[in-house]
Amino acid sequence: MPLARPFLAAAASAVLLAGAAAPQAPADPEPKMIVIGFLGGVLKHDDRRRSEVLLAERLRQEFPAATVRVFENAKRKEAHTLILRELEAGDSREARIVLYGHSWGGSEAVALARQLGSEGIPVLLTVQVDSVQKVGQNDASIPPNVRQAVNFYQTGGWLHGRRHVVPEDADHTTLLGNFQVNYRGHPVGCAGYPWYEMTFAKTHSEIECDPSVWNRIETLIRLQLRPESGTPR
Repeated sequence: MPLARPFLAAAASAVLLAGAAAPQAPADPEPKMIVIGFLGGVLKHDDRRRSEVLLAERLRQEFPAATVRVFENAKRKEAHTLILRELEAGDSREARIVLYGHSWGGSEAVALARQLGSEGIPVLLTVQVDSVQKVGQNDASIPPNVRQAVNFYQTGGWLHGRRHVVPEDADHTTLLGNFQVNYRGHPVGCAGYPWYEMTFAKTHSEIECDPSVWNRIETLIRLQLRPESGTPR
């Protein structure tokens, strides 16, 4: 019996060494998380008065592994290039891509989704906020590579957005809703907005700075980036 203890120790060492030498299966890479926002008008991507920009900042803090960027609506090409670069190392079919925008930015979000669809890249969610169609685009029709879409709009003033969007293929795209917001009788203050915006496009600006609208949008985006929460994907 005096050899029992050394033998057991040697056997344990052999097992540990064998385990260390065994090839380990590479861990599956986490799907890329990409959130792209588009501003309306001729606004700059770093204008911190805007809900689109503030939302991106909060998402970056909560999801440090995600790529979250805001672009001027004239820079869809740059946004598209960023997405393709981010997807180079992974499976684009597993990517979690969310696109959102206000005014012309809503139209650009749909146009970018359509462009990605032509390349076989799925989009989890598009969000349009008082979407205004740009020339040569169709912001009313959601392409079938988009899994979920939602539209927020208001009808006040001379400048207002798309009232209804529809999926091109309801079997592939779930429309979460076309939600109207009314500011008659309960205006929203937009701190720091230029006087001319609040004079000539008041309600169009109010929906951009309305925290109740953007809180709902943020919740939808966060659920898409956390599929384990139970949100259908």
